[in-house]
Amino acid sequence: MSGGVEHAAGGIAVIGAGAFGTALACVAALDGRHKVTLIGRHPTLMADLENDRVHNAALPGVQLPDVLQFSAEPQALSGADIVLFAMPSQAHADAARHYGPYLADRAVVVTCAKGIDRASDRLLTDVLSKELPRHAVAALSGPGFAADIARGLPTAMVVAAPDMALAERLAQDLSTRTFRLYASTDRIGVQLGGALKNVLAIACGIVEGAGLGESARAALISRGLAEMSRLVEAMGGKADTVRGLSGLGDLVLTGTSHQSRNLRFGIALGQGGDKAGGTTLVEGALAASVAARLGQSLSVEMPITAAVAAIIDGRLGVHAAMERLMTRPITTE
Repeated sequence: MSGGVEHAAGGIAVIGAGAFGTALACVAALDGRHKVTLIGRHPTLMADLENDRVHNAALPGVQLPDVLQFSAEPQALSGADIVLFAMPSQAHADAARHYGPYLADRAVVVTCAKGIDRASDRLLTDVLSKELPRHAVAALSGPGFAADIARGLPTAMVVAAPDMALAERLAQDLSTRTFRLYASTDRIGVQLGGALKNVLAIACGIVEGAGLGESARAALISRGLAEMSRLVEAMGGKADTVRGLSGLGDLVLTGTSHQSRNLRFGIALGQGGDKAGGTTLVEGALAASVAARLGQSLSVEMPITAAVAAIIDGRLGVHAAMERLMTRPITTE
């Protein structure tokens, strides 16, 4: 394959050939400043992507750039300065162990998933830092559907790193004419915003599916942001981060658009369906119970998150959950 095992210094590697990883690789490759390689575990798929320049299973109708390289070989990471982890959140630890030995010493690792590790209740930057202690670890999050990014539609997101100098460098290196990144040092707030907005998007879907009205959706979004802020602060992040792209911005997108898998999952729950075919690929469904546990352990009130977790686990029905939320003691906003 053109990706082979050679990679120019200063390159970008994206691990994970799903919709989001492929979209990030597309937009970076089209910019033309870096050699970009998309890395997946399945040689047949990667060969097909190189030959056909389409990924109909993930991004139907999107033409993959001619300059984008593909590889199924972990050695293709050896020349990359920036490595984007674009696999699902629950696969991060295994991926770090698998690909870690092939990373260049200078490589910065950026998690692009929006979830919390269920095995450890830890943020993904913490998981990656444990597995890859020699590498700086950052997080990319915010409102951006894969199809929009891949098609070059205007998108703005956030990249958070341990220090502002690194965050600004990553923002400069990864931004393009259509894909704009803002720099942050609040990895906690950026990651929790991304993970919790998925849970709240499920809640918005439940409201829609159950026919509870747009006023209820607006209440969930605003009170959900309050929950998010409380947990972010309790875990050492900044409440202001939640009011930015990775919190409010992403929640507005995924809590209102039917492109959102989390919203569609919630709609199926609200209609009394079969959980939209399972929870495996729905990040919010995986994060709900973890977030509820974190809130409980830190004495943070998170009634919406707890209700979503209970509905998904089958411990509470939709209408009983709504009644419980609406009959909570009256407080100040």
